[in-house]
Amino acid sequence: MSTAQITVPLDIPDVKVLRTEFIPQGELILTVESTLSSARCHHCGREIRKPHGHDDWVIVQHLPVWGWSVYLRYRPKRFRCLDCAGHPTTTQAVAWHASNSPHTMAYDRHLLLQLVNSTVEDVSLKEGVAYDAVLGALERRVASRVDWSQFAVLGVLGLDEIALKKGHRDFVVIVTTRAPDGRISILAVLPDREKATVKAFLESIPPALAQTIHTACSDMYEGYLQAIREVKSLSHVRLVVDRFHVAEKYRDAADRVRKQELKRLKQELPQAEYQEIKGTLWAFRKNPADLVPDEQDRLARLFAYSPDLEAAHLLRDELTAIFDQASALPEAQEQIRAWQERVRHSGLSCFDDFLKTLEHWWTEITNYFVSRASSGFVEGLNNKIKVLKRRCYGLYNLGHLFQRIFLDLEGYHLFA
Repeated sequence: MSTAQITVPLDIPDVKVLRTEFIPQGELILTVESTLSSARCHHCGREIRKPHGHDDWVIVQHLPVWGWSVYLRYRPKRFRCLDCAGHPTTTQAVAWHASNSPHTMAYDRHLLLQLVNSTVEDVSLKEGVAYDAVLGALERRVASRVDWSQFAVLGVLGLDEIALKKGHRDFVVIVTTRAPDGRISILAVLPDREKATVKAFLESIPPALAQTIHTACSDMYEGYLQAIREVKSLSHVRLVVDRFHVAEKYRDAADRVRKQELKRLKQELPQAEYQEIKGTLWAFRKNPADLVPDEQDRLARLFAYSPDLEAAHLLRDELTAIFDQASALPEAQEQIRAWQERVRHSGLSCFDDFLKTLEHWWTEITNYFVSRASSGFVEGLNNKIKVLKRRCYGLYNLGHLFQRIFLDLEGYHLFA
């Protein structure tokens, strides 16, 4: 009675299988031989064909089959160069295995695909390989710094910082780019946010690529913007202070009035009346169009007791509407100037600091209206990095942090 058989392709070029061994522990060992009959001399670079025996046997792990761990066993061929002095020998390099790696390149790719949005420990357990084996695949296949040759256009540059440790300590700067097609890429993880550090990195951008950057977005940290201004190759770049950081400033100003007024009303009103205006925090912070009837009623009752709070709320929403609706830079600047006048005539002091901020960063804030560029993509990536750090119980090696961010962003595209 014949045994049913099927053929499984190894997906490895230029080899033939010499022998197959099944090990009871669930391992399949394939002895293979390279079918290539030449190598490149490591001295002169010429193709050499004079055989000179073999190296020692090498065993490397390959992609699993039906739950079996698969290993390839082979002896690398050696060749002698007859053109070089002393006729040195060279070991043949094969396309499917990097020297000194315990895995085939295909298995490295498999491990890295499993590592996307996961942890080294999890992949180690699932694949039944050592922790260092997974980490080794990451080190071999993912660079710890940017490869500029992979970019044709950079587009929008984003700079923001994150804290490596809880409690806002050990800030590092994340430099990212959003290409015209919307693709977000990590460019650097800088060890601190000093101007000199940021400037040194920006100066390392190849001049041809620097010319493809049209906008740089950041928060109101002077060091980032000064660093960009001082790099000659980026003199053409439009600087934009992120609108969401701007919104945080003027919304906080209005929220301070809410806290002060509620504190005052709690002391002045009977408890029964005060209870009717409690619980307005989220209603106050919401977009007016998103309010439900009960929230509208509570706010109306609150504003009846505090006209100043109603005025602050209205001014806050007017500025948000300008950012949402203004269609061009001159129109937006005119509308914001008119808003500033309304604030000054309102008699409110809560926006005083924000008005100073607005004047100081006028060009960078209103540059938003040129192309509506913002750091939204940077903030989205920051949330992804926070999840990554929690998942890995902290990532303090900057090279590893760069690799893991790169892998989470590019891994499916590269290894799937």
